Amino acid sequence: MFLHSKRIYLRETVVEGFLEIENGKICGISDQCGFDYTDYGNMMIIPGFIDVHVHGWGTGSFMSEKSSESLYEMKKYMPYEGVTSFLATTGADPIEDIITSIKSAEHVYKDQKFGSECIGIHLEGPFINKEFKGMQKEECCIEPNIETMQLLYETQSDKTMIKLMTIAPELPNSKEVISFCHDHGIQCSIGHSAATFECIKELKKYGLGGVTHMFSGMKGMHHRELGVAGSAMYFEDLMCEFAKQSGITVRHEAFDLIFRLKGADRVYLCTDCAGFAKVKEEHYHYVRKQTFVPFNGNLKIVNDDGSELLINTLDYKEVRNIELSFIKSVQNVMENTKMSIHDMIKLTSYNAAKYIHVEDKKGSIEVGKDADLVILDENLNLVTTYCKGVEFNAKSIQ
Repeated sequence: MFLHSKRIYLRETVVEGFLEIENGKICGISDQCGFDYTDYGNMMIIPGFIDVHVHGWGTGSFMSEKSSESLYEMKKYMPYEGVTSFLATTGADPIEDIITSIKSAEHVYKDQKFGSECIGIHLEGPFINKEFKGMQKEECCIEPNIETMQLLYETQSDKTMIKLMTIAPELPNSKEVISFCHDHGIQCSIGHSAATFECIKELKKYGLGGVTHMFSGMKGMHHRELGVAGSAMYFEDLMCEFAKQSGITVRHEAFDLIFRLKGADRVYLCTDCAGFAKVKEEHYHYVRKQTFVPFNGNLKIVNDDGSELLINTLDYKEVRNIELSFIKSVQNVMENTKMSIHDMIKLTSYNAAKYIHVEDKKGSIEVGKDADLVILDENLNLVTTYCKGVEFNAKSIQ
């Protein structure tokens, strides 16, 4: 299979040419083609988006359902939002539930079937601070414990599957867990944390690489105590993850400030979506001022003003707008922050791939890497997505 465009975005340059794809891999980039090809003209071909923090999407919620089936539902529809690979993200749950989640994710990890690729697990907790729990379960926010961490690690038969952990480093015994993760190839991010500058300065060398959902669920900055937010700004090597950029949770100006300070190499995007269509019990979203209520197999959204909306949870066209998608977050970022397409590619793909150590296969358009591609028009509208060479045309669900 060959794809042509006048604007193929490689790591450092933009070229006109033909991408040759075979067996899910990019096997050639050339300026000539003697075979039939799909012509995208002046549209942009960029690397597929990588979402390393997503609990649920569309008709599936891994956080609520903890099942392989929920991940297959997520995988089915994520390509239509530009996401070609992702980490199945857990929450602060009872340890037995996290073990169930790991086993469910491993089934999908080994048998991908169709859609966006589940490239591993992000453990968001359980070692997080109750003070900054956000929407996590307070009773399941526990102190770090090396025996528990070893249990979670040993639960996976493929020891490469857990790729990221969110942890509050100020909690007792965190150094041992952070060191264990570092020694076993698991990236650690600071999140749901009241850590001080001195704490982060001390423990950073043991394997803290960045922060989870910058500004949210963390100790803010004060001029006499930088906290987590200020530490993320001060230490040049700490990565800043931003969840869906709607401008509500984090103002666009705040994002813009961090982008100016950290640059395109130290920021990456995720969605942190939960799959609210599949909540198992009534859930109040204190930021959106909405209550999500399971209702006779459907979902009732009750606004604080009393208005209600009933949604068919089996219809993707109905549920896709409950939460902000990756592509819409990208469009918001590009509209509100001055950056180049190459900068945007770093934020949506390459930086995350490098952070969780999969840049040998993901994150850029290079010969030998997976054929994970997004086609955008000049207005940054998603035209189509390729997951390892399999096409998902955005028009098919409009």
